[in-house]
Amino acid sequence: MKIIIAPDSFKDSLSAAGVAEAIAQGLEQVWPEADLVQLPMADGGEGTVESVLSACDGQWRSQPVQGPLGATVQARWGWLAASRTAIIEMAQASGLQLLVREQRDACASSTYGTGELIRAALDAGAERIILAIGGSATNDGGAGAMQALGVELLDTQGELLPRGGLALTKLARINLEHMDTRLSQVRFEIAADVNNPLCGPHGASAIFGPQKGASSEQVELLDAALSHFAEHCAKVLPKDVRDEPGSGAAGGLGFAAKAFLDAQFRPGVEVVAELVGLEQAMGGADLVITGEGRFDTQTLRGKTPFGVARIAQRFGVPVVVIAGTLGDGYEQMYGHGVDAAFALTAGPITLEQACSEAPRLLRERARDIARLWERAARPCR
Repeated sequence: MKIIIAPDSFKDSLSAAGVAEAIAQGLEQVWPEADLVQLPMADGGEGTVESVLSACDGQWRSQPVQGPLGATVQARWGWLAASRTAIIEMAQASGLQLLVREQRDACASSTYGTGELIRAALDAGAERIILAIGGSATNDGGAGAMQALGVELLDTQGELLPRGGLALTKLARINLEHMDTRLSQVRFEIAADVNNPLCGPHGASAIFGPQKGASSEQVELLDAALSHFAEHCAKVLPKDVRDEPGSGAAGGLGFAAKAFLDAQFRPGVEVVAELVGLEQAMGGADLVITGEGRFDTQTLRGKTPFGVARIAQRFGVPVVVIAGTLGDGYEQMYGHGVDAAFALTAGPITLEQACSEAPRLLRERARDIARLWERAARPCR
C-alpha cells in the first residue's frame, strides 16, 4: 500500500516535516509494511523554504540583511544547487515576525532586506529565484528591494529617497542605470495567493496596511504614495502593472516583481508541489493524507489541502484531511477532491495543550484513519 503524506505546518506547533513524521508514525502502527511517502508542503507563506529543503537535496544559506526597520537581521534562504534555484521567503528579511506589535510602521518599513537576499542569490549564481511573499511588514511597493538592487529613487534635488512607503510621495525621478544587470538573466517566480491590485479600495494599503500598523489616515497617504510610485515606474518601464492581480501582494512587492523583474505569479502550493515532486509521487498511490492548522472556507483560496486535493483528484486518489480544527464551511472542500476531514482533538482541550500535544494527537488520528480504512476494506460478514 502506498500512502502520500503531504501536510502543511501547524502554526505555533509543528513544522510540515514534523506533522508528516507524526502522521507516518500513526499509520505505521496499523500498516507497518506500507510505503509511506512524506512530502511536507507549504502554500508560499512561512515554512515554504523548510518544506522544500526537507523534501529536496537543498541547502540552507544565511545572510545578514536590513530588517523592515533597518536593524540587521540574519535571514535564511534556500539553495537547490542542481537546478541553480534560490528560494527566498521575504518574511525572513522583511516580515512581521521580526517586529513586536508596537514596532509595526507601515509608513517606514522597507523591503530593502529582501532585495539584499535576491542579491545574495545572484552572487551564488542563481538562474531561477522563487520569492515566497507572505507575512510582510512592509507597504513600500517593493521600492526598497529595488533600491537594494541598484534602482535609484530620487527627489527633486536629485537626492536618494529614504526607505519606506511614505517617502515615495517625494519621488521625482527613477534612474535604472545602476540596476543589477544580472537580473535580466534570471527567471523570477512569485509564490503567492493574493490577487489584490496595488492601489485603491482593494489595494495593498487599504487591505493590508492596518495590520502593519497604519492608521486610516496613513492608509490614504500610503495609497497615494504607491500610486505616485506607479506613475513614475510607468515612465521608465515597458508596461504599467499596478492594476494587475497580485500587484498588491506583500505591500506592493508583487508590483515591483512584475514591473522590474518580469516575475511570473503562481499559487504557492503549486510551486511547492512542483519542487517536491508531488504529482510524480501520485503514481500508484492508494491514499493521500494532508492537513493544516485550521481547515475551513479559507482553504479554498489556494491553501495546501486545496492544492494537494486538486492534484490527487486528477489521479483518482482519495484524500483525507487532518486539521487542528474544522472551521465554518470546511464541507465545501468535499467538492474539490477531499473525501473526509478529521479534527485533531476528540474533546475539549486548550490551545496550549493542542500545540504541545500535537505529535501525539496526530499519531492517534492517523492510526484511527488507518484502522477505519482497514475495516472498510474487509468483506462484510
